[in-house]
Amino acid sequence: MTEPGSTEPDTAEPTLRKDAALNRERLIEAGRDLFAKRGLSATLNDVARHAGVGVGTAYRRFANKDELIDAILERQNQEMEAVLRSALAEPDPWDGLVLYMERASAIQAVDRGMSQIFTGRHSCKVSYDETRDRLAPLVDEVAARARNSGQLRTDVTGTDLIFIQVALSAVATVALDGHQPTDRQDTSELYHRYLWILLDGLRADRDPSPLPVPPLSVDDTHELLRTEA
Repeated sequence: MTEPGSTEPDTAEPTLRKDAALNRERLIEAGRDLFAKRGLSATLNDVARHAGVGVGTAYRRFANKDELIDAILERQNQEMEAVLRSALAEPDPWDGLVLYMERASAIQAVDRGMSQIFTGRHSCKVSYDETRDRLAPLVDEVAARARNSGQLRTDVTGTDLIFIQVALSAVATVALDGHQPTDRQDTSELYHRYLWILLDGLRADRDPSPLPVPPLSVDDTHELLRTEA
């Protein structure tokens, strides 16, 4: 505090705000790193230790682990939105679809926590609905551009692209958690093989088989993927 009548600036409060913001950022980055390696079973105490801050500091920035996960989800939404907008900026709609699928799958393949969040295994209704409202229209647009150009099967929708990513996340999880073959160093890239098999199946210039089940709507997709905590 400054003395009455003093013209000295009170720097204590700005310093506290700066420290609080820095600690919050440390916790978000530490949470992303720890959840990526261990999944969402890691606790807020674990994250605090990983960030190098006190447990009390962690709980001042985030009331519980779910609040931290929501903050990480917001950061991931920003990154995925950037990927989608890059895909939509591609002159060739098929190249845009491939860019989106490759980058999104690559991000999820190395991040257990994001894979769990993406498949709805840990997020509250409000934050997950925000993800749907923010990203689903862009995914739909990626699919629509490729359909309208005649490159994507006419019966494939944006929600189909989402479920392909869910399937690839499962492949990536098996590759991360399974016993590694001694003569292979590329199992972390196994999902990429199946991505390209699936991409070939999405092309309109093939002779497609009729699909036995219609696609889900956006709302139905996110209802199915979301589980209540």
